[in-house]
Amino acid sequence: MQFVSAGCFELTGYPSESLLHNRDISYNGIIAYEYRDHLWKEWERVLADRSLFKYEYEIITAGGERKWVLERGQGVYNQQGEVEALEGVILDISDLKEMEYDLRFNYEHDTWTGLYNRRYLVDLLKRDRNVLKWGKIALVNINLSTVQSLTLTYGFHYSQELIKNLAHALRFHCSENRILFRVQENQFLFYIKDYEGREELKKFCGDIADTLGSILTAERIGGGIGVFQIEADSKAHIEDLLKNLLIASEAAINNLDKMIGIRFFDRGMETQVTREETIKDELTKAAADKEGNGLFVQYQPILDLRTNKVYGFEALARLKVDNLGLVSPLEFIPVAEKTKLIIPVGERIIIQALNFQKEMMQRGYRDIIVSVNISAIQLFRENFAEFMCGCMSRVGVNPKNVILEITESVFASNYENINVIVDELKNCGVRIALDDFGTGYSSLVRSRDINANYLKIDKSFVDELLSLAEGSITGDIISMAHKMNHNVVAEGIEHEKQKQYLLENGCDLIQGYLISRPLDRDSAFEFLGKHNQIPGYSFS
Repeated sequence: MQFVSAGCFELTGYPSESLLHNRDISYNGIIAYEYRDHLWKEWERVLADRSLFKYEYEIITAGGERKWVLERGQGVYNQQGEVEALEGVILDISDLKEMEYDLRFNYEHDTWTGLYNRRYLVDLLKRDRNVLKWGKIALVNINLSTVQSLTLTYGFHYSQELIKNLAHALRFHCSENRILFRVQENQFLFYIKDYEGREELKKFCGDIADTLGSILTAERIGGGIGVFQIEADSKAHIEDLLKNLLIASEAAINNLDKMIGIRFFDRGMETQVTREETIKDELTKAAADKEGNGLFVQYQPILDLRTNKVYGFEALARLKVDNLGLVSPLEFIPVAEKTKLIIPVGERIIIQALNFQKEMMQRGYRDIIVSVNISAIQLFRENFAEFMCGCMSRVGVNPKNVILEITESVFASNYENINVIVDELKNCGVRIALDDFGTGYSSLVRSRDINANYLKIDKSFVDELLSLAEGSITGDIISMAHKMNHNVVAEGIEHEKQKQYLLENGCDLIQGYLISRPLDRDSAFEFLGKHNQIPGYSFS
């Protein structure tokens, strides 16, 4: 060094004279070791081209601190073109590097969990496709969309703290060949390379399911694990790969046999997704079109066992789709709930059911009820009770002739908060039925705390009556429900033997194919007329 400015001390911690002529230390000795060879090679290239030198690297100061610097320089040449010296400037860029690091970290990481995010995953997959030609790679998606139900019940902060706890637990499954990402709000993904085969992936997914189960059991929710193995010669687009992976994980969620389902992607799933998209499109049209398109309502009669008269009708949503025909509610209702179309679709069903009840009233059947199923998403919608009361007022029906059916599992998740909503609805005059009773987590003891007017015994108990009439607990359920001031409805009645058992054990109301299949509007009125319903008939 023949010249060193006074800024040397602030940058390196060494006074200028220490570096002059390498008196105490050479500048090369300050450069972090891992950069030295690269720097000299770059200088050799620059000098050969007579171009400008520009390079970022780290130095180690007199105090042992690492600093990022930017060196700009050029060669000084004599008349023969030989290099006589190097000249330049060295700038401290540590603050800029820290800012650059923060920006890159935020670009590549999820801010809540600190895990890599979807952007980094896509970049990684593009690199592996273009540079490594895939190799042996598998993607494992952990779909926890069910956490959304906790958000509705306990709030966003509660569910996201759960996500953070899950992220911490899943980190223990990371390794050199397994990278963990948080790709969406309630989804994690493992990128796995150089695995042995399908059996290894199965075992890994089983371990993940055990980890998730240890946390989610207390929350009474499950999830799905989808697996997609990328073929070495695959030319598929990145977004298509991730879409197929999501398909597999959603199929895994629908595996009712396990709390955490596991599914490997197969082409049959694509067909199912196409079908689901078709159903979603039809529901979207139905939600927007006043004519309803393929969405319509049928009405199943509910019989009063004590009088053998029609007590009311349950309004049942139906969907007919071009090329698919009639789609079961067990298929299209989950699609409506997942896409939140259940809100506008549910409103259409409610209004059609209320109009049907009004028409019954106008025909002289003033006390025949209409019952409508309400999903958790509808129930937790802001101001749902206000909406319901407004609808009844605008249509002009008597609220006491309207029953809202809410599944037992919804009550079980947070019955205290739901009771508040139920009380608001009951203040409007409607009555509440606890649907599918006996299939969820609540009990007869808990049902005493639920502000429902009716218990609807699940069909599984009714089916038992064909083989276990003497040993069935259905009669006990009816008896205890009456002691708690609940009227009892049994659904799924298909045989006279079931009807007789329920009659002998004091069941109040029944519905099922033995009485009638669901009917369209005109057939429902015809059924009502044939049973000689008495105007003014009431039930308390």
